[in-house]
Amino acid sequence: MTRRLAVGVSAVLLGCGGASVAPAPAPQARAGFPPVVAYLKSQVDSAFPGAVLAVGRHDTVLLLTAVGHYAAGDPRPVTTQTIYDLASLTKVIGLTTAVMMLVDSGRIALDAPVQKYVPAFQGAMKERVTIRNLLTHSSGLPAWRRLFAESSTREEALALVDTTALLRQPGDTFVYSDLGAIALTQSVEAVTGQRLDAFLDARVFGPLGMTSTRYLPPESWRARIAPTENDTAFRHRMLHGEVHDENAGRLGGVSGHAGLFSNAPDLARFAQWLLDSRIPPGRPAGGAGAYLPHDLVVEFTRPQNIPPGSSRALGWDTPSENSSAGTKLGPRAFGHTGFTGTSIWIDPDRDLFIILLSNRVNPTRANTKILQVRRRVADLVVDALTPPP
Repeated sequence: MTRRLAVGVSAVLLGCGGASVAPAPAPQARAGFPPVVAYLKSQVDSAFPGAVLAVGRHDTVLLLTAVGHYAAGDPRPVTTQTIYDLASLTKVIGLTTAVMMLVDSGRIALDAPVQKYVPAFQGAMKERVTIRNLLTHSSGLPAWRRLFAESSTREEALALVDTTALLRQPGDTFVYSDLGAIALTQSVEAVTGQRLDAFLDARVFGPLGMTSTRYLPPESWRARIAPTENDTAFRHRMLHGEVHDENAGRLGGVSGHAGLFSNAPDLARFAQWLLDSRIPPGRPAGGAGAYLPHDLVVEFTRPQNIPPGSSRALGWDTPSENSSAGTKLGPRAFGHTGFTGTSIWIDPDRDLFIILLSNRVNPTRANTKILQVRRRVADLVVDALTPPP
């Protein structure tokens, strides 16, 4: 896509995953998207410097639009090819997908203790923590600790995670835990014998043609990457093409909780892959090395009710009151957010995905207007695709 088209056209109709140009959407889709784009433009320099929105179905991208500019002090217009730090979208795009593949192959069992895969995961009650607990954030681990300040190497940081005491009994309480995701990363790496980035490159990103998705982006990508924030706590520099999350930085930029960089077209491919699996009859999605069966995707994307009342699926979240899903996605929808200003929601009943990428932490993480923007965008997209009565 040329820069002129990427910046100047509000709705771009594209085939994804190697398909030819897709058929035009229904008339109400074409008529309905301008309010979505207008709202997103109204949030430039308020909620974020710039953002990219992708909306589509399992075989068609209906809307691909870019608004705003790269960063405070960087007036270059964002394009649909701009790459963003995904932050905690890494947990679902990367880590959860790896676990799904390993469960499918029988190499990881959801209800096996974490200690089966990571013997160093030790402490009171930790023998009761399962892979399912880590995926549902019900392990009893605390949300976070300053690994970047308490350790000087990746190995030291992982040892701190493995010996961190539980705050609650496993299964009793929901605490969204980056430490749990790091323990799960160790489980994946122990089973595969590969670092997480190598496994994902070979089994997911490569087969799906996600050529702008990776950990540790090279210098040659820098001009396409939106900067995040001036790190005053750890690295003491403006972060541009370097993972925003401090603990992921201490882990060398590769972790299951944060570290992936990507753009909207790549994530659209990923969302379509999951929709292909999630919609009955659930034909196998992906090519060689990127296979997910229908029943497995259904299991990973439905609420687990652990602990009772939790909205969490396995790795993924599902709609709940005041969530980033807005008020109009269906009960089988699943999604996730990232601290830097990213989100993805997929609704199999509507055959719909909504991907919003931004660098709302630029120039400062104190700006939390993205919380309202995500909900409003989701609702406006559903309205755009809902035929008039």
